[in-house]
Amino acid sequence: MAADDEYVYDEATGEWRPASEVAAAAANGQPITKDSAGNVLADGDSVTLIKDLKVKGANTTLKQGTVIKSIRLTEDPEEIDCRHDTIKGLVLRTEFVRKR
Repeated sequence: MAADDEYVYDEATGEWRPASEVAAAAANGQPITKDSAGNVLADGDSVTLIKDLKVKGANTTLKQGTVIKSIRLTEDPEEIDCRHDTIKGLVLRTEFVRKR
């Protein structure tokens, strides 16, 4: 069996994940951040919104399909830090984005 075929059960998420992915996360000391489809996100990735989102305090709605470039991961694996043309310091939940 090759290293690519090995999976490890992640008790925190309740999912079976590739052993190489778990080892990379342990080496970085940071939890793995995944988008709504289960794709692993990294700093600098671009994401697309999967639903319209009303932005609190900005009287703006980000429409479905909006592309957000150059995301930054946070300590919380369920949130990403990003910037949009009209909104600076935007924090999005990973459940509302999909990796491009």
